Amino acid sequence: MKSYYFTEEHDLFRQGLKDFLQREVVPNIDQWEEEQRIPKDIWKKFGAMGYLGLNYSTEYGGEAADFWYSVIFCEEVAKVWSGGFAVTPLVIQYMSTPYLYKHASELIKQKYLVPTIKGELVSCIGITEPGAGSDVQNIKTRAVREGDYYVVNGSKTFITNAVYGDYIVAVVKTDSSKGFEGVSLLIIDRNAVGVSAKKLKKLGWHASDTAELFFDNVKVPAENLIGEEGQGFIYLMGGLQLERLTGAISAIAGCENAMDYTLQYMSERQAFGRSINKFQVLRHRMAQLASEIECTKHFVYHCCRLHNDGEYVVKESSMAKLLATELSDKVAYQCLQSFGGYGYMEEYKMARMFRDSRILTIGGGSSEIMREIIAKMIIDDKQYENKGLTISYAKNEPQPNQPEQTINKPKNSNNMAFETLLANLSASASKAAALGKTLKFDFGDQKIFVDGSGAGNLVSAEDREADCTVSVSQEDLLGMMTGTVNPMTAFMSGKVKVKGDMSVAMKMQSLFK
Repeated sequence: MKSYYFTEEHDLFRQGLKDFLQREVVPNIDQWEEEQRIPKDIWKKFGAMGYLGLNYSTEYGGEAADFWYSVIFCEEVAKVWSGGFAVTPLVIQYMSTPYLYKHASELIKQKYLVPTIKGELVSCIGITEPGAGSDVQNIKTRAVREGDYYVVNGSKTFITNAVYGDYIVAVVKTDSSKGFEGVSLLIIDRNAVGVSAKKLKKLGWHASDTAELFFDNVKVPAENLIGEEGQGFIYLMGGLQLERLTGAISAIAGCENAMDYTLQYMSERQAFGRSINKFQVLRHRMAQLASEIECTKHFVYHCCRLHNDGEYVVKESSMAKLLATELSDKVAYQCLQSFGGYGYMEEYKMARMFRDSRILTIGGGSSEIMREIIAKMIIDDKQYENKGLTISYAKNEPQPNQPEQTINKPKNSNNMAFETLLANLSASASKAAALGKTLKFDFGDQKIFVDGSGAGNLVSAEDREADCTVSVSQEDLLGMMTGTVNPMTAFMSGKVKVKGDMSVAMKMQSLFK
């Protein structure tokens, strides 16, 4: 079905991301869940692919992409069967660094934001305290200005990435005599003297580290203040909408994943001489869930569209977060029921989803808080002003003097597309007869090498001398692989140039079948 939101470039990005996750993340998930820790090196791989700065400007190493790339990112990381893993890059990209990108000084951006986008630093956001959660203006962590430093005392709890993170975007009280006007945002280095953490044991999200943080007379350079003193609460009101929206996107993607997994199980599980997907009560349960997921998903997409257009969607984001996360709990519960006793076993993925889903209606603002925000807006006529709090995203419409085909294309999309080409060509070439010689596809900066001199065709990203070198664009090679570009026409038009053994080039098409 044609998408109203995603272009071909979005689809190519999705496929590249899927391939990346299948290669670098999925095989390790069970181990990371067991060890309750994600190796930090994985974020450097994410950074190298451009996955940690999708909506940030190229000036800071970002991709300058529209928000739909982030929608795809949230959806796909939510489908690796680990809520603990999924939340970790979401905290980095959508819950902590947006405050740096939107409000921080150039010094802070260069010191913290740029290396975070590269995957060299891990960030976290410190809001919740033992005695203050959604009531941000009543936080107790104090930051007292003393010369060129703030001295911070207090504690935070339920903080994701707090153990192995490199810095904290901390919500502090810089003026205890005021309410929300006394709240500020301050970057605190995780390894600073006086900062300590205690890892928490959780019902779910085992792969992520969640901890209590303690600040004991921590000296923080005054230059680490984000934006203006006393404006932290206002900044948070802008950032929390993005946090809630990405939470809604992830929740719905998790619902879809659970449905696919359950439907597959139901088609295989036999009872009373037939598969259980033939029993009306189970069929109708799945039909109802599928309907609710589809409807909620399209409302979430509507909110994403508004957000991408720069709208300050407080009511809509709150509604999306409420509906999607509540539905996630329902789907997890009812899908697990379809597995019977097996759903209660850890070897089945539904057990993990059931545990992981439960936090979604609590974190990022509980369902009760979402309902109160919505009630204030529809009953009390409460209005929230943007005040320049939202991030400006690339638009879908072509701009003057800009070729239409480059719209929404991240600067690292060649890397992402390359990953897709490499995976797809490797899969198809392994099924084809050996070429008998070696072949190299030359895209300029990147190469694909096919060693067909043995019993089969081995595909890699090596740049080696080959019997035949084919110079072609990634787009045209993909077109030849999918059948949308005729190889002979491409040769004749000059889109494909061959150097070396022409007989090898003549066998090239066999690799695509």
